[in-house]
Amino acid sequence: MTDSYNVVLLVEQALTPADAAQVRSLHDEMDEPVTYHVIMPLEDAASRIESAMGSLSAGEVLASPAMVMSDVDLEAVRRDCRERSDADLVATLAALRSTGATVTGCVVGEPPIDALAKKVAEVDGREAIILTRPHVVAEFFHVDWTSRARRKIGVPVLHLLEHENFDEQAEGYGEGITGF
Repeated sequence: MTDSYNVVLLVEQALTPADAAQVRSLHDEMDEPVTYHVIMPLEDAASRIESAMGSLSAGEVLASPAMVMSDVDLEAVRRDCRERSDADLVATLAALRSTGATVTGCVVGEPPIDALAKKVAEVDGREAIILTRPHVVAEFFHVDWTSRARRKIGVPVLHLLEHENFDEQAEGYGEGITGF
């Protein structure tokens, strides 16, 4: 795909219309057509179960762990995760299209950075944009998606925080990381 300037987006959750407008504004002045390729990681069923288990009180878990786990329908959780990821992808593609963007997208089950690297190579991506919620600890230790992507792929990588505009991110307003 060399007839277009290809941008690969790795998004953690559905983009809002404001997020989509912010991404699109990065390429408004481009002379060539821009195509966005969205990668949405499949929500992790195991993490959801682990998180739910973490919210149980110690007494509930210690009293009868087998009883707690028997109530979990793992296939239903997996199905729900797939449906949520698909719905988030549909919402993200719609938000980007509403800005006039040309966009494709897919939900991936493989590790997100591997999927990003593969998509950049596949479409001859010129840049990658990673949109996430703030992850203070991961970013501090440079194990977040952006740090890992910068080490793995050979194109510029921009990290944007979802639900924050450029000014909020630059000035340290909102939820963005401002340092320790």
